[in-house]
Order: sequence, then C-alpha cells, then structure tokens
Amino acid sequence: MATGFPRSVTESAPETANPDTAAPAAGPADDGTASTAALPATVRGLTKSFGDNTVIDGLDLDIQPGQFVALLGPSGCGKSTLLRILADLDREITGEVQVAQRRAVAFQAPRLLPWKRVWRNVILGLRGKPNRARAVAALEEVGLGHRVDVWPKVLSGGEAQRASLARALVREPDLLLLDEPFSALDALTRLKVQALVGELWQRHGCAILLVTHDVEEALLLADRVLVMNDGGIVHDQLVEHPRPRDVSAPAFVAQRAELLSWLGVH
Repeated sequence: MATGFPRSVTESAPETANPDTAAPAAGPADDGTASTAALPATVRGLTKSFGDNTVIDGLDLDIQPGQFVALLGPSGCGKSTLLRILADLDREITGEVQVAQRRAVAFQAPRLLPWKRVWRNVILGLRGKPNRARAVAALEEVGLGHRVDVWPKVLSGGEAQRASLARALVREPDLLLLDEPFSALDALTRLKVQALVGELWQRHGCAILLVTHDVEEALLLADRVLVMNDGGIVHDQLVEHPRPRDVSAPAFVAQRAELLSWLGVH
C-alpha cells in the first residue's frame, strides 16, 4: 500500500497555471461511468490515525464529476479529517488519494483576513496581479456586489460565509469541499445560503463534498449521501427527488428516516 499523498491530476489545469487561462471546470457526468483517472476525487485504502486512535480505516471513495455528495456521521467519526485530506491539508496518511488540483475549500468559519477589504480576501492566494474585476464578479454572484470595498468586520455572519463561497468559486474548482459551512448561521440565513449553494452548484457544474450533521440539509442539497462511521463509509445512497425538493413529500420523509436510522436515531 502506498503512503503519503499522491498528487494525481484529473482533467484540470496544473496547480501552477495562471487562473485567468485555466480550462473550465468539469461538468456533470453523463452516465456515471467516468474512469477513475478523470474523477475529482478517488480514494483507495485510506487510513489515518492520531496516535493509537485510527479515525479512518481502509476507506474507499469515488466522487464523480459534477456530483453533489453530502457526508453524514456522528461527531468524531472522521468526516472533517477526510475533507482535510482531500484538501491536501493533512498528508500523514496511508493509502492512495488522487484529487483534482483545482480544488477549493470553505470552512465553518469564513476565515476572512480582517486587514484586507472583502474583494482582496476573495482573490487572496491567486497568482498574478490582484484582479479586482474578477473578485467583484464573484461577489456579485453570491449577492455581495454592494460589499466589495468594506472591511470583513462589518459583514454579518451570512455575508461573511457568502464571501467565503466567493473566494472558493473564483478559483473555478473541479472539486469544492464544504466543511459544515452553514452550522454557525441562524435558521433563516442558513436556508438562504443553502439555496445559494444549490444554485451555484448547478451554475458551475463542479463536484461538491459537503460535510454536515444535518440530514435534512443533506437531502435538500445533495444527489448522493454517504454515512461515515467506524472509520469508513457504512452507507451510500442516491437522492433522486426532483428539485426543488419538498421536505414534506412522503419519499423525502422516508429517506430521511432511513438515514437517521443509519445514524442511530430511531
């Protein structure tokens, strides 16, 4: 079994490419039969331990181009650890991990730099000269065109999370990793940002892995839901309800009950 983090590229621009000339993000798969070499994420035999505690044990996973995947599981089961590995933020692993080089992450905390104006936060880390027009376009897409030049401290929680999404999407990722990005928001703002993420996914066509504890959120947004426990994926379920989804529809209620059962809630 290989060790370390093999940096294998899917059909995306190299990591050193100028983002202004990068190829467009991959669109949704037509039939789900894409080869593993072209997938946004392929994981084989992944194991991750913290001391004597093994949190991920021989995990296998494929994420198809354009697929919206939600990852559920109890606290401490390794969901966020898996996301960090896919984001190349943790390389002390055993197994094989191949991830599109064009990837972006949005965390629970927006992580905006308070000494940079919002538009500069959005393009932080991009190669080349600061491209204000590119930042403005991304902010307008998430409904923050009126907040381009403000300091992060004046943003509401929902606005800050929108800015975080703009910062991720301006990179035109083939794989967008979302680590509980709605959990700190109030109920109304959460619904609005959830809807925004769904719209952005359909518009951009990138694959998404969303880590969440909320079963209803997973079913509203994703077209595939995974349940993680005991170091691996214990349940893998497609979500085929028409969009927009009705949480009161019998099929939706039944699928929610099934997922809750897998999470130990009866």
